[in-house]
Amino acid sequence: MSNKFVVVDLETNGNSPRKGDRIIQFAAVVIENGKIVEEYSSLLNPLQPISPFIEELTGITDEMVETAPIFDEVAEKIVSLLEEAYFVAHNVLFDLSFLNEELEQAGFKQFYGPILDTVELARILYPTADSYKLTDLAAQEGIVHSRPHQADSDAYVTAELLLLLLEKLNVLPQVTTKQLEFLSSSLKSDLDIYLQALIQEKQSKIEYIRDDWEIYRGLTIKRLPSNLIVDQRKDCSVSFDMEKMEQRMRDTFPFYQRRDGQLEMMKVVHQALSDNRHGLIEAGTGVGKSLGYLVPAAYFSIANKQQVIVSTFTTQLQEQLFHKDLPLLKSILPFPITYTLLKGRNHYISLDKFEVSLKEQEDNYDIILTKMQILIWLTETETGDKDELNLTSGGSNYWEKIKNDGNFSLPISKEWASKDFYRRTRNAAQKANMIITNHALLLKDLTAGQRLLPSYEYVIVDEGHHFEKTTTKHFGFRFSYIAVRLSINAIGTTDQKQLMFHLENLLGESNIHQKWEFNQFILGLHDELDELFRAVLRYAKKTNQPRRDGRGSYRLKTNSGMGDWNAVKSVAERIIFLWKDGREVLVKKIQRLKEQGRKFSASQMLIVERIESILNDWYIYINHLREMFLRVGDNIAWLETDAKNYPNNAVIYTQPTSVAETLQNNFFNKKKSVVFTSATITVNNSFEYYAKGLGLGNSQLEVQINSPFDYEKQVQLLIPTDVPEVNSVSLNDYVTTIGEQIIHIAQATKGRMLILFTANDMLKKTYDYMKESGCLEEYAILAQGITNGSRMRLTRNFQRYDKAILLGTNSFWEGIDIPGEDLTCLIIVRLPFSSPEDPLTEAKNELIKNKGGNPFIENSLPEAVLRFKQGFGRLIRTEEDKGFIIVFDRRIVTTTYGETFLKSIPTVPIKQQNSQEMVKFIKSWLK
Repeated sequence: MSNKFVVVDLETNGNSPRKGDRIIQFAAVVIENGKIVEEYSSLLNPLQPISPFIEELTGITDEMVETAPIFDEVAEKIVSLLEEAYFVAHNVLFDLSFLNEELEQAGFKQFYGPILDTVELARILYPTADSYKLTDLAAQEGIVHSRPHQADSDAYVTAELLLLLLEKLNVLPQVTTKQLEFLSSSLKSDLDIYLQALIQEKQSKIEYIRDDWEIYRGLTIKRLPSNLIVDQRKDCSVSFDMEKMEQRMRDTFPFYQRRDGQLEMMKVVHQALSDNRHGLIEAGTGVGKSLGYLVPAAYFSIANKQQVIVSTFTTQLQEQLFHKDLPLLKSILPFPITYTLLKGRNHYISLDKFEVSLKEQEDNYDIILTKMQILIWLTETETGDKDELNLTSGGSNYWEKIKNDGNFSLPISKEWASKDFYRRTRNAAQKANMIITNHALLLKDLTAGQRLLPSYEYVIVDEGHHFEKTTTKHFGFRFSYIAVRLSINAIGTTDQKQLMFHLENLLGESNIHQKWEFNQFILGLHDELDELFRAVLRYAKKTNQPRRDGRGSYRLKTNSGMGDWNAVKSVAERIIFLWKDGREVLVKKIQRLKEQGRKFSASQMLIVERIESILNDWYIYINHLREMFLRVGDNIAWLETDAKNYPNNAVIYTQPTSVAETLQNNFFNKKKSVVFTSATITVNNSFEYYAKGLGLGNSQLEVQINSPFDYEKQVQLLIPTDVPEVNSVSLNDYVTTIGEQIIHIAQATKGRMLILFTANDMLKKTYDYMKESGCLEEYAILAQGITNGSRMRLTRNFQRYDKAILLGTNSFWEGIDIPGEDLTCLIIVRLPFSSPEDPLTEAKNELIKNKGGNPFIENSLPEAVLRFKQGFGRLIRTEEDKGFIIVFDRRIVTTTYGETFLKSIPTVPIKQQNSQEMVKFIKSWLK
């Protein structure tokens, strides 16, 4: 086995060697026998100017390379380094293509030896890493990376990372190494060559398997205790004493600082649970609300032998509670406490399905990579929860094939039952004092025929501002054209070698007439699905105002009295009857297969399981169609689409306009205490809007706990006087005005700016204006929906650059956490009122109006205020933070309702200035 690796990193003056971009710094680190034996680095003169962006990124200037050698002068040294070695780089194809282009131009042969990509290796061997950027991996592994984007530093860090990756490979059991080798021939790099040599070396030695691993049915999995949680809900005499509790926190935390708000929250939560009362607690940023409710919940659970459910909206908070806050809680309590994290079944892997899938031949890169990731992950995971994994989009699609959805109904092998992650977690939940779950599962448990959670009577709902919308979504329906079409395609005709073809082979049936009838059913179902969405679009366009860009939501007003609705109903009736009859044919075929009593292979059982899963989906779709089109109820329906790609991106939704009565009857009246908490649930210091939406009366506890931050010293709220009212000028003129102001403000704050929009088209036009102005070339400008990446990835990239501007809408108004100097300026472009054309907003406003109420005061304004508060909360995350909030929308000071926005946030200094005065003030305040 070759034991020489040359780790290379390049800094370049662009991304394309074929367009004339050149290397400006080359660095290599040589590894032999597991040790770094040589380092080589040189700046290179590219014989062309270095762009300002590259200079900012790398710190390499024209002056620095002026006397440096050109590539031709160092080419021979580079070739000698690479002799009989693996070429290694972080994103190897980029570095290798650049280097080979330069070698060829210098008259040398290109490198054609084996290559390894540390990005690809890290994806496989660190399947749970948040990011695979070099700086993030270095931080994760404790590698000092002092000068990112400088080749010598990057190469050395990559070399240290490679040594860790190879060591992790080397200690894996042979069975896992062989499985990885079997899959690795389709990778971008030559990992298969390395693994083949590694297997030969392992076979010559006596194998040692770590104590915390077990090899079961050919898979290496982490050895877990037979009983994860011992039931500790025994008789225990504990009393909740705040003074003693605070003293324990003081003794446990070396840097403990008393938080009056946190202590007050503990008292209120304990009171609500003990008195069997519902509660609403608004706890400002910095109160420490997680321990504020976990501590009293733990005392209450132990003292009363009652389980407490803690529900969150985001996975991020669930993970924080489980891995950080609850272990912290255990360290300060004077008694033991047990807890578990419980999610929906689909979050957990089905080991039997993965075992079958692993043996199937694949040529899809993402699926192969995901299989390799999961092989490593199974040696580490204690939960089997998909949320631990960092999967590609293709990997997420593959997960659908191996998730634990409980649909196996044939007599299947029970060998994996004792290892099943979902079963173990459910068993643990029966015995735990506290169960961490999410709003979706909590609501599903209320309506599911089979209980998903243990019986409970006490609940704490964190991130409570999401609960009403989550409930509305839960009690609604979603009918997606592409999802339905894919499910029909998956069944296929008897000639398409899809699931129906395989089912016929299993049955051994060959009735030509029946085959023809089934094929006509599949073709007819496709036609009727297309016709349904055509009819819905025709109706939507006739009953709604035309959209300027062909995108958006179209409300389906079923009570409009127009004849076109009858046409939609007629198509819906046809597809329901057709679908129901075709589904019954498949159900009978599955039943005949089971009655044969044959023993099936695992792959054959998987085919049947997939068909049954789709049949279950079809049952739901048929019922959804009935609810949407044939039954007139209180739900509203709407179509979301983009006319340019219709109907592939079309989705029909139905949702109730109110969930108050449903929650009152099915949740609040059946539970002894439900406590909601969030930083944003009051409007103008009142809980009325929030409580009314949930269906709560006046008997619950209501407490506001202010943030400990000194907002009057930490924040300046600025309102420019020379920005026009947004509706008084054209969109382009408005974008030009705010674009100019943003540029000047960005230059004053050195970036570090988050800009919140309420509409995608304005965000895009502002982004284009900023980029095309040429004034911000030194700045990284990141935009939701334009720059690649999820919300979390965009946020991480924003924090990575010294001069960065982040433009966001929708989800960026809440849930992103950017503490410290990374964020100095928050700009709110418009007050976040929902569009009056939004189907849910329109329906709610109609309902209020019909009852004689004021839709603006009772719905539009409080909803916008809560969202404004969420946006406001992005700026100050710690006691040391300081910065500006700039509101371009002058309605906040020119209208009577603007005062409601200002009264709903902490008291801060407010200045109204023209743009020149504002920029001067920003510069002076930041000194």
